[in-house]
Amino acid sequence: MKLRFLGATGTVTGSRYLLSDDKHRLLVDCGMYQGVKNLRRRNWAAFPVDPSTINAVVLTHAHIDHSGYLPALVKNGFKGKIYCTKATYELCEVLLPDAGFLQEEEAKYAYRKKYSKHEKPEPLFTEKDARKALEQFEPLHYHKPFEPAKGMQVTFTPAGHILGSSCVHVSEASTGRTVVFSGDVGRQKDIIMRSPEPIHSANVLVCESTYGDRLHEDSDPEQTLSEIISRTAGRGGIVLIPAFAVGRAQMLLYVIHKIMADGKIPKLPVFLNSPMAIKATEIFCRHNKEHKLSIAQCELIDRNTEFVRTVEESIRLGAVRYPCVIISASGMASGGRVLHHLKTLLPNPRNSIVFAGFQAPGTRGDALVNGAESVKIHGEYWPVKADIHNLDSLSAHGDYNEILTWLEQGTVQPEKVFVTHGEPVASDLMRRRIQERFGWQATVPDLFEEVEI
Repeated sequence: MKLRFLGATGTVTGSRYLLSDDKHRLLVDCGMYQGVKNLRRRNWAAFPVDPSTINAVVLTHAHIDHSGYLPALVKNGFKGKIYCTKATYELCEVLLPDAGFLQEEEAKYAYRKKYSKHEKPEPLFTEKDARKALEQFEPLHYHKPFEPAKGMQVTFTPAGHILGSSCVHVSEASTGRTVVFSGDVGRQKDIIMRSPEPIHSANVLVCESTYGDRLHEDSDPEQTLSEIISRTAGRGGIVLIPAFAVGRAQMLLYVIHKIMADGKIPKLPVFLNSPMAIKATEIFCRHNKEHKLSIAQCELIDRNTEFVRTVEESIRLGAVRYPCVIISASGMASGGRVLHHLKTLLPNPRNSIVFAGFQAPGTRGDALVNGAESVKIHGEYWPVKADIHNLDSLSAHGDYNEILTWLEQGTVQPEKVFVTHGEPVASDLMRRRIQERFGWQATVPDLFEEVEI
């Protein structure tokens, strides 16, 4: 069995790994590239292997950098099944069509405003393409072994990152050798998600390194959010939180309503302006056994949040000038309705923009948290006068110490570790930390590198 790295090398995006033997090919994750332009261009390149020759796809979780290329893969000839956990499937039912719709809308907007270099901009895939891809999904339970390709047995175990997230364990029947893909590893003491399940057996481990070069802030997110919201409301401003539709949006709603109920912030309207995040919140509440929040706590979120579903409602919200909190996708301000809010709110020093987690290099979120004086949105530059904050303590990724702790909790003793899904410095530091802590052989692979399992 061979492993080829088709993405997530030297970057935190575009997760794609190809396992193959003489007769079969299994793709683990099929993510889109996000961030800087030279990475996004990779989405338009021909897929490194003929999609029609891939037997099956297995997903670690639903985030677009792990699942978002699937509609394009199907569009270009992939005919096999796509395996994932049940919650991942439900989230992909929301995320993938929405991604297709947004790309279609972005292409139309670019055509109208003439800010694309292409005479007629086209989406990578459409909403219709996404719905076609969903027909090939096969949702399964955690800990239930299955055989997506002959001779390859796969099992999902909880990764604690978002709802439905998993580590993917692939065993080769003829040799009994196992490779485990960490996916994105959650935190040891996340506010809403349960801790990642330790792993106990792997000949080869593919481990993420998003935070391989840093630790999360040792701060109380409730206290920090309370201060930001109270200060902003006190000067008549609006708090805008660009948030990942899955995971962060639900956690932020819970924290904001909690501190409001505790009297730490004034009673303000809280808007969730993202159809995708609204649907994800409904899914989150249905799968309450997979996270820490009770049914009553989920009902608190539902009862006290004003859900903004239609375009007309979103336009009306954009005209609001009284103190409130607006949560809108996407988490790195790379697209969606949040861009229209940014254009309105960034130029006013009364307002605050609060990011809630990792900002990939090249994204607007990265530019803003690193002090950009202006940002380009829809072909125009907008001045940054609002207060900008990044609550790193709200991230859904374990930092390097949390990942090392997770590895210590199990009994795994891999022969090789491949460190991926991180910027170059982060991945290399994670490699060194793994080697120094455990004595395991750890390397950072190159894009398209192929290794023997």
